[in-house]
Amino acid sequence: MENVKFSDAIKKGNWKTRLSILISGFGNITRKQYIKGIMFLAIQVLFWVFFIRFGIQYIQDLGTLGTSTLNQVWNEADQIYINTPGDNSMLILLYSIFVIAIAVVATFLHIVGIKSAYTAQVAIENGGKPKTFKQDLKDLFDKNMHTTMLGLPSVGVLAFTVLPIIFMICLAFTNFDRNHQPPGNLFTWVGLQNFKDVFYSNASKSHTFTRILGWTIIWAIFSTFLNYLFGMIVALMINKKGIRLKSVWRTCFVIAIAVPGFVTLLFMSKLLADMGPVNTLLQNWGLIDSPVKFLTDPLLAKITVIVVNLWIGIPYTMLITSGILMNIPADLYEAARIDGAGPVKQFMKITLPYMLAVTTPYLITQFIGNINNFNAIYFLTQGAPLTTDYYQAGKTDLLVTWLYKLTVTYQDYNLASVIGIITFLVCSIIALATYNVTATKQKEEMFG
Repeated sequence: MENVKFSDAIKKGNWKTRLSILISGFGNITRKQYIKGIMFLAIQVLFWVFFIRFGIQYIQDLGTLGTSTLNQVWNEADQIYINTPGDNSMLILLYSIFVIAIAVVATFLHIVGIKSAYTAQVAIENGGKPKTFKQDLKDLFDKNMHTTMLGLPSVGVLAFTVLPIIFMICLAFTNFDRNHQPPGNLFTWVGLQNFKDVFYSNASKSHTFTRILGWTIIWAIFSTFLNYLFGMIVALMINKKGIRLKSVWRTCFVIAIAVPGFVTLLFMSKLLADMGPVNTLLQNWGLIDSPVKFLTDPLLAKITVIVVNLWIGIPYTMLITSGILMNIPADLYEAARIDGAGPVKQFMKITLPYMLAVTTPYLITQFIGNINNFNAIYFLTQGAPLTTDYYQAGKTDLLVTWLYKLTVTYQDYNLASVIGIITFLVCSIIALATYNVTATKQKEEMFG
């Protein structure tokens, strides 16, 4: 059954097989595969019962996402207002997606049933017998073990990852914001209007998006490559011959990792506040007349978050690169020294190319992770300093922290969905484009 084509079942199937298109499992039942046939028939019956009694009421409202709102009706007998329930746009959209997903799964199983009926037909035509249910069950734990093992995880991914993502994408094409909160107020489809607002139609939103996108890319570049470079330099210094107490130095950096990152960020936010300990000490020592605005000046705040992130990121890179550096053949450095290459040239011609060839996937992961580095910004500055130039965002907000504010604080779910989609596209394009031109990808194809 695994190798038959659905088109062959339709073209070459006999009347029993073709009747399975209308009555799922008919071809199996008539060929004495009773358990399998009854299972396919039960799935078909259950789906139609589910669709008629539950699904159709939401599917028919999917085009409008509801028309009647919550109303209050005066009750003369009791002399009170009674709330009459209306439509709920969010539930209509959510349940409609769920019904469509169930329909897709049911259709897939129906096709499997038709192919199963055709497989039984071919087996009989070739003088054999169709597989019994016991044999099929045995195959699931033998040659089809991969299907058995991947079945439950696939259902979990569909239910808890794919469907929420589809729901989020759908919200990007609605006007679901603070002014359209069901069930009191309905939201509806607006097409590409939200995307137009972000790119050019709405001056405030488009200005905010372009500035935050630019800062997000700058942040990701500096946070990734400065951590990588300084982490590698620290690893080189620790691993250098003649350095004593190497384990002690490594332990110092490991301790920095042991402290949860958000604790460090919250501590630094208090330490660098305008009236925090750092500014207080500097003023008491007479080094400054007024507080240094580490977190409240737009430019200085961006520099501060990059520097603070170095404290968190360098130890990770140091640990990763230490093991790789020890595997670089010492003969390469010896030959370079004989040819007159100094430490800097050795680093640029030997160490760095070797490291990049091995750690490119790590660099890509770190870069994408920094684009979505919520903690580093939110716990340190909360996106501040605030500004009226931006739409519901601050000067240090990344796309991901702006998305968080739009969702949790301002209930602009439609705009947040648009930002989420754009962030995903940016990350995907950068990751795929970068990886496909690296030496790591080319070496991987050697083993394909």
